[in-house]
Amino acid sequence: MTSKPVALLMADLGVTKTHSRPHVSNDNPFSEAHFKTLKYRPDFPRVFGCLQDAHGFCGDFFRWYNEEHHHAGLGLLTPHDVHHGLADARLAARATVLEAAFAAHPERFSHGPPKPQALPNAVWINNPAPLPNSQGAAH
Repeated sequence: MTSKPVALLMADLGVTKTHSRPHVSNDNPFSEAHFKTLKYRPDFPRVFGCLQDAHGFCGDFFRWYNEEHHHAGLGLLTPHDVHHGLADARLAARATVLEAAFAAHPERFSHGPPKPQALPNAVWINNPAPLPNSQGAAH
């Protein structure tokens, strides 16, 4: 008796092959997250009628994604806010609203006064290696 290739065994078991590669270092997590947001929008069509339909849908989607969608990785700001220098003003306004909410109902905040999520200092696709300590390298 001979064994069958794993691919055939999986097909017999009803396991479908995927071409996605989780945890692969050269995948772009930003574009992957963007694509997932696109696919899981409630109005994403099962199929596009033609190329122009896809262009129209994506044009509306990209405007929404950049100008209205609040990103957790951007301190719940929009890319538009961050790119156009509006982040500090938006975070200050959010802090004012949170302070007013705490003053009106402190019992709702068991962990103390709420603070807006901070804007990250930097983001990377792959975090760069730390530079060697110049003092440690001299010894």
